[in-house]
Amino acid sequence: MLVLAHSGITLGAAVLVNGALSKSRPTHIPSSKILSASNPATNPRTSWLISLANRVDIRILLVGSLLPDIIDKPVGQFFFRETFSNGRIFCHTLFFLLVITLAGLHLYKRNQKTWLLALSFGTFMHLILDQMWLTPRTLLWPLYGWSFKRADLSHWLEGLLASLITEPSVYIPEIIGALVLGIFLWQLIRSGTLNNFIRRGTIQKIED
Repeated sequence: MLVLAHSGITLGAAVLVNGALSKSRPTHIPSSKILSASNPATNPRTSWLISLANRVDIRILLVGSLLPDIIDKPVGQFFFRETFSNGRIFCHTLFFLLVITLAGLHLYKRNQKTWLLALSFGTFMHLILDQMWLTPRTLLWPLYGWSFKRADLSHWLEGLLASLITEPSVYIPEIIGALVLGIFLWQLIRSGTLNNFIRRGTIQKIED
């Protein structure tokens, strides 16, 4: 999976999970802070998206969806290539997921902060989309030993680009992710909340 698939599908999954858990009831925002009742963002069709944004910072969720690659790719493929020769190492493990999930639960219980849980959900989706169960030595590290399986990275970029054209398992998820992100971006532009989202993670027009 590549960037669009990881981020777009993770966002879509988070919206659906949050909507199912909250039974389509968005977190309450005082009406005095909403500038316009006709704001497209208040449309019932997008209430699950609004509910998610009121519970977690979607910007952090999107970072979480890419977090394992953000850390592992530079470490395993560039900075310590001779040591690891693999772009899926520590942050593609169940151990890493459990650590940030437990830390996120502790932070939420103590301070009602959800940012670490958002990273945790994003990481969980990343492991699912990468089908990490197919490489149990990495997923269950360090149960099978402290080292990671080495990969041939001599032509990894060429292979990656070729897979975008030749492998449905790569380009179909990318298309789905692009559609989800496109719809989300269009919603932000249509409701006039793109700047609010970039600056504060908000998808409603809120008075300063």
